Amino acid sequence: MAEITLIEAITQALAYEMRVDENVVVLGEDIGTNGGVFRATLGLLQQFGPERVMDTPLAESMIAGAAIGMASQGLKPVAEFQFVGFIYPALDQLFSHAARMRNRTRGRLTCPMVARAPYGGGIHAPEHHSESPEALFSHIPGFKVVIPSSPARAYGLLLAAIRDPDPVIYLEPSRIYRLVKQEVPDDGHALPLGKCFVSREGHDVTLVSWGASLHETNKAANMLAKENIHAEVIDVATISPLDIDTILASVAKTGRCVVVHEAARNVGVGAEIAAQIMEKGILTLLAPVQRVTGYDITMPYPKMEHLYLPTEERIIDAVYTALEYK
Repeated sequence: MAEITLIEAITQALAYEMRVDENVVVLGEDIGTNGGVFRATLGLLQQFGPERVMDTPLAESMIAGAAIGMASQGLKPVAEFQFVGFIYPALDQLFSHAARMRNRTRGRLTCPMVARAPYGGGIHAPEHHSESPEALFSHIPGFKVVIPSSPARAYGLLLAAIRDPDPVIYLEPSRIYRLVKQEVPDDGHALPLGKCFVSREGHDVTLVSWGASLHETNKAANMLAKENIHAEVIDVATISPLDIDTILASVAKTGRCVVVHEAARNVGVGAEIAAQIMEKGILTLLAPVQRVTGYDITMPYPKMEHLYLPTEERIIDAVYTALEYK
């Protein structure tokens, strides 16, 4: 079996689900003829034709509105937004209609759509290409918010997102699209939404992260192991609904927690995780929860991205702060 990248795993998942379910359609800017800006939909137009692979105008509100209409009438649209920084014109449709469809109709209608978007920094692009607004979406009831961290997770989580009866915001960390390769069986096996994954066992400190930042987190765990500090690494994967039980179980074992994300610190998902640990697991804590995050500024332009994104060194410093707390 050939190893594939995260972006290839997304293509593989889309093609699989389109083969087995004729109600699955994809739409977005340049996703047909050009195969998408990152080539996530490459080859789908040739396989499934223009009735199921639809190029749209540069109109994000229209893309979201069309997807909601399709979803309410029995289709399963996967809408691509070229970058998450371009999704904001669609928020009225997504927040006011997609997220509320089940509640508004008392369950008579649901909205089985997926909104895909490349997100996050690290590709040396302008500011609207480098945003990390996962907290914005996770604050809205009615959405599931999913962020994969590897090719295998991307494949399994996207299949689950397409099969879910409610809207899923599927954020793809663009800086790891082609960072690593894995063997990913094209077997249609979905991974559960709403569940964290324990990526590494440990007993000294719990490191919680998701998306691209999981790679720096794992590197930090490897470096700490050389100092005989054994970190447990949790891949959150689904930001909303949050699987706090897996995190609490790990913190009960280690007594210390560091949350790592590249989004801005203020009102970030890390703050929610820290708050729930304090509310539900404070008696197991040996030190305050630490956060390693981006800064409360717009992502700086390309040459300064490395100063914004969390690094292994910042993660290790936070771990030592937790270990040395008295």
